[in-house]
Amino acid sequence: MSQDEIIRFIRSQKVTVVTGVDKDGFPSQKAMFAPRRIDGRTVFYFSTNTSSQKVEIFRANAKAGVYFYKQGKDKYIGIQLRGTMEVLTDRESKASIWQPTDTLYYPLGIDDPDYCVLKFTVTGGRFYSEGKTEDFQLTDDEA
Repeated sequence: MSQDEIIRFIRSQKVTVVTGVDKDGFPSQKAMFAPRRIDGRTVFYFSTNTSSQKVEIFRANAKAGVYFYKQGKDKYIGIQLRGTMEVLTDRESKASIWQPTDTLYYPLGIDDPDYCVLKFTVTGGRFYSEGKTEDFQLTDDEA
């Protein structure tokens, strides 16, 4: 699967599983909406609650995993990305992915203190389909 095919696959997904490492060293997973924005092939932005446990986890340890999958009738595809997760609370970052329907979750709008952005930067990945796995690197270089 080419880098562009991987990104097209990711963009077509509605759900993402985000994983961090908790204070006791154990994995902590959370299903989230798909990334709001993808810059190039290596930077993904998610919206979330500042008060959430995952924000606490990523502030303490930036190591993260993001998993996308699709299970069809006869075929399963999974893409695991590993990298680092930053918690962004500045207005510019929050405004860059804000959607009007977000007021359902953040009634104070972009400036709601319980609204923040998770910025995931990819360092590598692994693809799985039809019993085969392959490690890959995503780059922003045009190939």
